[in-house]
Amino acid sequence: MTDRPIRSLADIEAIEREMPWDERAPAHSTYALLEGSAARFPDRPAIHFLPNGRADDVPVILSYAALFARVTQTANLFHDLGIRPGKAVSYLLPNLPQTHFVIWGGQAAGIVNAINPLLDAGHIAEILAAADSRVLVTMAPEAAPDLWRKVEAVRAMLPRLDTVLVIGGKADPARGILAFDDEVARRPADRLVSGRRIEPDEICAYFHTGGTTGAPKLARHTHRGEVYEAWVMSTVVGMTMADTLLLGLPLFHVNAVMVTGLAPFLVGAATVMLSPSGYRHPDVIPQFWRVVERYRATSFSGVPTIYAALLNVPIGDADVSSLRFAICGAAPMPVELFRRFEAATGIRILEGYGMTEGTCASSVNPFAGERRVGSIGLRYPYQPMKTVKLKADGSHDRDCAVDEIGVVTFSGPNAFPGYVQDKHNKAAFVAPGWVNSGDLGRQDADGYFWLTGRAKDLIIRGGHNIDPQMIEEVLHRHPAVALAAAVGRPDVYAGEVPVAYVEFRPGLTADPEDLRRFARENIFEPPAAPAEVIPIAPMPVTAVGKIFKPTLRHDATRRVYDASLHPLREQGWRVTVTVAAHDLYGTLATVALAGSGDRGAAGAEVARLLGGYAIRHEVCFT
Repeated sequence: MTDRPIRSLADIEAIEREMPWDERAPAHSTYALLEGSAARFPDRPAIHFLPNGRADDVPVILSYAALFARVTQTANLFHDLGIRPGKAVSYLLPNLPQTHFVIWGGQAAGIVNAINPLLDAGHIAEILAAADSRVLVTMAPEAAPDLWRKVEAVRAMLPRLDTVLVIGGKADPARGILAFDDEVARRPADRLVSGRRIEPDEICAYFHTGGTTGAPKLARHTHRGEVYEAWVMSTVVGMTMADTLLLGLPLFHVNAVMVTGLAPFLVGAATVMLSPSGYRHPDVIPQFWRVVERYRATSFSGVPTIYAALLNVPIGDADVSSLRFAICGAAPMPVELFRRFEAATGIRILEGYGMTEGTCASSVNPFAGERRVGSIGLRYPYQPMKTVKLKADGSHDRDCAVDEIGVVTFSGPNAFPGYVQDKHNKAAFVAPGWVNSGDLGRQDADGYFWLTGRAKDLIIRGGHNIDPQMIEEVLHRHPAVALAAAVGRPDVYAGEVPVAYVEFRPGLTADPEDLRRFARENIFEPPAAPAEVIPIAPMPVTAVGKIFKPTLRHDATRRVYDASLHPLREQGWRVTVTVAAHDLYGTLATVALAGSGDRGAAGAEVARLLGGYAIRHEVCFT
């Protein structure tokens, strides 16, 4: 650890000069990290599990000693089931204490493979097959009947999946079904029966990425990368054993696993698990401030939609003075939402940036220094990060100048070693060890990074990655559609939502609402269903005939901004909105107002009406 507060890029560089990362690393593996914490903080609570996410829940409490014992037993169970270094055990679970046993026990035995339970059976089977996983941990049929139906369908597709461990139900050994808790209890807790010595560069986890639609890619994580993330996340915010973090994001995602998992576990802090379904549980958001009060919570992590939802829950007389900060990631946070939340709650938000291919996070606004609202802050120590221009083949051409927009790329201990499927790896790196984020951004003179757009096409709806290709493929099945293109449209609540543009075949047409229903009925992930289908003729294309999506994104932004400004028209103003690329902001909306009213009041009204969107705007009068 380091006691040096990070206020600027100079502080980051000073930490790096003190000693190399390998000398500073607190452990050589995640298992060794947990072992060290169990030795230092044996009786301190590591986990408070709230079954319903309510302040008056009777919590299940696990000490650090108990957590490490269960992790060791779980690792020994997996070893007995054939999990070895290089072999993966998969989990399909909500947020339970047992989920932590599986994650860290799986890494101690071999590799753990996280799967989103909201995916359909076909996608779950694809991920299991890609991981070559023969052991799955999930919920028993009586505990989660809908999930179990998916598991049964998956087992029919994958005969090699020969062992299923279930939580909350009975074993059926004849069908390869074992009771997880019973099996764990029978294993020794005082040692790894494998006798394994885990090296830092060994693969410890797979996390699927590429969105919830489209073919999944499995990103490989190393023990070195996860230990680094635990250290750096706790270091940049000054986390100690006096902290208590609320866990509401799902444990199949790197954010929850690292930010409110391994990072607090490193320093002996406590975590409060807000129900098996996290923020999705209907009682969690209404009860949030009371939970903060009861557990004297000091921080939590969320996506912009969570902050928007919390704004609708008055703090009232709840004492939330214990909160030191909150972290926002996974999707850009609208500046107006940022300001409204801080003004209403007094809670300091640290906006950061990361991706699965970077183990979790790569930058954050400094807790002890200047926060620049709208930026993703300063890079982490030991993790070089820069914007670059690329050659036609996707390789590095040159580094960008200050404030010049380019592709964000990074290197360091958290940079993943590649995907399980080698076919994806060429596009993943701009140079050896340098990850291509797929995001566009700029770095200012003080080292702060600002995202300006995405080189990749993913739509991020409230932190939920959506591959536009799936939307497009469905719409292309409609007999009237010649071309279809899906893009993100700005949204105050979700950051952006998918919309689709279609060009009809000659002589054919279709009602846009019918097309939207057609898409909704045929897209298996509800968040990916387009909010609107917009006919267009002709579809904008490049010189080589590829659909030019920036034009569609600009049009989608123009439409939503134009509609949002309707109250100004009712006041007598003539309103024109244009949206275009911008050298500094990536995209800028220009609102032209014509009329004889109070210009100051009109400008303030534009700021109020558009302030909840992430894309910048400017006002001019004609």
